[in-house]
Amino acid sequence: MKENPRWPQDDFRACFAYCASCKVEHELRVGPARRVAQILCSQLETSGRMDFESTQAHPDFSLEYLWGSARGQMLGVMSYEDAAGKRGWAKAFSGQYNGHWEIPGWVPPVLDPESFWDISAPVDAQIKAVSRVLRNEGSEEDCVLTKKLVGWPLTTERKTELAAYRKRLSQELMHDIQDLYVLRNFRGEESLLRDVFLAKGIPTGAGDCCAPKLLQYAAKHKLRPLGLCEFYWGRENRSGSRQHGHFYAACKEKCQPLLGFMLCGLGDD
Repeated sequence: MKENPRWPQDDFRACFAYCASCKVEHELRVGPARRVAQILCSQLETSGRMDFESTQAHPDFSLEYLWGSARGQMLGVMSYEDAAGKRGWAKAFSGQYNGHWEIPGWVPPVLDPESFWDISAPVDAQIKAVSRVLRNEGSEEDCVLTKKLVGWPLTTERKTELAAYRKRLSQELMHDIQDLYVLRNFRGEESLLRDVFLAKGIPTGAGDCCAPKLLQYAAKHKLRPLGLCEFYWGRENRSGSRQHGHFYAACKEKCQPLLGFMLCGLGDD
């Protein structure tokens, strides 16, 4: 892949954020990660799949997924140095990929996937059942559940009550999921996402972007990040704000409010 002219220079700030503890702004520049990102792009183009390090391709990890209705996804790389001074690099994808939290060769998510599914699966099933009833598409089993919750027949008043119940379920589930995000910084400190997020209201997906995943991986494995580079791969998003192969700095809405804590201690040496 030819280098996109919109990609940054090595001294561009890939991520930066205010730290409530230090009262200063921490940062991490692109550095050597820019060249590594170009290598990853070439590997993706050649292989056509995310699991190119595996001997057997998984159908869910084909890059065709990013060119369909799912549209594209942010990918990122981090160059690092370990305790022995050996250099290496790690890669991450934002959120889930085609319903999967983990792909061989990519860093894991901040949360524990098994705990996520244990918490979300039963509640999500109930939310979907309620939604089907409200759309008049409910199965007999869905209607039995609804009768237990608000009674039957489903009058306008009961529909309002059922919708409120669904909203409460979603809010409680989001709260429980957010408690699975235990962030670590380069001082060795750990904290819940909700306790360090410097903005009102935590948006869905906070902690799932490439930068938090890569920094979490580095902090947990005692690696010193040397640079970070994130880019978009696949069909442009609906708003047109993300284009295939283009570099983008860490986002303001989901990343900056938590990166101040995660970057803390990185420059101490």
